[in-house]
Amino acid sequence: MNIQAMMKQAQKMQHEMQKTKEEIDKKIFPGKYSMVEVEVNGKKELQKVTIDKSMELDKDNIELLEDMLLVAVNDALKKVDVETEQKMGKYASGLTGLL
Repeated sequence: MNIQAMMKQAQKMQHEMQKTKEEIDKKIFPGKYSMVEVEVNGKKELQKVTIDKSMELDKDNIELLEDMLLVAVNDALKKVDVETEQKMGKYASGLTGLL
């Protein structure tokens, strides 16, 4: 394979990677635990927090709510990581073919 063909293939792959990353960044990933739901985007920015309004908040429940938020946010962030690995991981194998 000549250098020009390799460069063209690398540029194409770079464009595809950028497009895929932009799609992931725009996607909303939900996280849920018990009475708490959250949404994060593919940039791992928290977009929304929803707490079941029927939950009565006293001192003990606030600690429980904090734990629920932590689990829900981590659940959503894990989904971002999984999708990113699934969609972007294919480019890593393509790069080894260029080297």
